[in-house]
Amino acid sequence: MRAAWYDRPGPARDVLVIGELPDPEPGPGEVRVRISVSGVNPGDTKKRSDWLGFGMPFPRIVPHSDGSGVVDRVGSGVDRGLLGRRVWVHRAQSYRAFGTAAEFTVVPVAHAVELPDEVGDELGACLGIPGVTAHRAVFADGPVNGTTVLVQGILGAVGTMAAALAARSGARVIGAVRRSSDLSTVRAAGVRRHLDAVVALDDQPAEAVRELAPDGVDRVVEVAFSENVDLDAQILRTGGVLAAFGTGRPRPDLPFWPMLFGNVTVRLLGSDDFPAAAVQQAAVDLTAAAVAGDLVVPMGDPLPLERTAEAHEAVDAGSRSRVLLALG
Repeated sequence: MRAAWYDRPGPARDVLVIGELPDPEPGPGEVRVRISVSGVNPGDTKKRSDWLGFGMPFPRIVPHSDGSGVVDRVGSGVDRGLLGRRVWVHRAQSYRAFGTAAEFTVVPVAHAVELPDEVGDELGACLGIPGVTAHRAVFADGPVNGTTVLVQGILGAVGTMAAALAARSGARVIGAVRRSSDLSTVRAAGVRRHLDAVVALDDQPAEAVRELAPDGVDRVVEVAFSENVDLDAQILRTGGVLAAFGTGRPRPDLPFWPMLFGNVTVRLLGSDDFPAAAVQQAAVDLTAAAVAGDLVVPMGDPLPLERTAEAHEAVDAGSRSRVLLALG
């Protein structure tokens, strides 16, 4: 099979190889998926660069955890009725060596979720890490019906899906963008329909949010913990939840006493280790939202496998659009 891989960590153009590898075979409880589209996430490029200095967990890694395609083989103990089914794949390279940057990937059957005909392969390849993270950020601390949820980074994949999931569940959703000039982009991106209001971080955001929610917001979905934690502490109600999946600084400061007196819960979200039941519920809810047309995810045209290094560089440069590879 054609695949992209690396045998050592480093810059994308230095370590990524495109070539032929043996076709994988599914083991017990696994399925093999012929990949159509592979999704590239920041976590994939961080692993490739060994950003935390943990070293290579496997001698060779085919990157990317997310993708979409068709089940073409099943291992023992797996329903053969899955053969030929379209699926979206998540956590393909979570604690495993070979992900979706290849013509085939093998995953546990629970990591291959049926993809209805109403949902395209490109969107299917976006539902894994960002979608499940968004779901966990919104629902990990209970139902949101009747609550107010603030989503930081509303133009990103996690942000757009968090807004849609919260709105579908009866929450009042406020979106936040970095600059006032981004407000027009929110309207153009189509996510505005899930939002009750949008605020800009460069235009007195605390006052704007407090005007919309005088008692504070119930939850914040946070993409930039170190940059926004002071603002978040100002706008959370007593007993509110700050659910963070990203940070600019690896050792952020935080306003301890205001957060303590506010009885704020800080929830940090690491997608590789979410509870299995939570991931299963996320898969159900994300698929339903996608079928309903409620997930508006910014994405670029899929690149060919030969441009995997370019795809990684685009993610590392902070692309707001989801970066995809076309395999099929």
